[in-house]
Amino acid sequence: MNPEEKLAELGLALPEPPQPAGAYTRAVRWGELIFVAGQLPLEQGKIRYAGRVGEGLSLEEGYAAARLCALNGLSVLKAEAAGLDRVARILRLGGFVCSAASFTDQAKVVNGASELFAAVLGPRGVHARLAVGVSQLPLGAAVELEIIAALG
Repeated sequence: MNPEEKLAELGLALPEPPQPAGAYTRAVRWGELIFVAGQLPLEQGKIRYAGRVGEGLSLEEGYAAARLCALNGLSVLKAEAAGLDRVARILRLGGFVCSAASFTDQAKVVNGASELFAAVLGPRGVHARLAVGVSQLPLGAAVELEIIAALG
């Protein structure tokens, strides 16, 4: 089953790749690597999950925000690689979670992205990663992800 079929099986469809929110490009390809710029939980051009996880947003909402960021990241990868079949591996995922001061489950939030990548890409979606808490993110987003992928 290819990645598009796996997305359909999960009841998901890739959105159009989000446009950059500043003076940068959505991704840079260097040789066989694609560096995807920070992805926010955008849905139809608007932030769907805003605020701090653990203060106004639940862990489950943070998880859903990370999953939405990952879906947007997959749309960028598909566009840049000319198809998700060309993605040999997600190498690294950086997850930034806008967190309440006492919130320490950033890793559980970023699992929303990690688990989606594994479900869609299988072993090619398993990656190294970091998950950190921050006090603010662009546009008030609850989560931001950065992705590094290899083509094959």
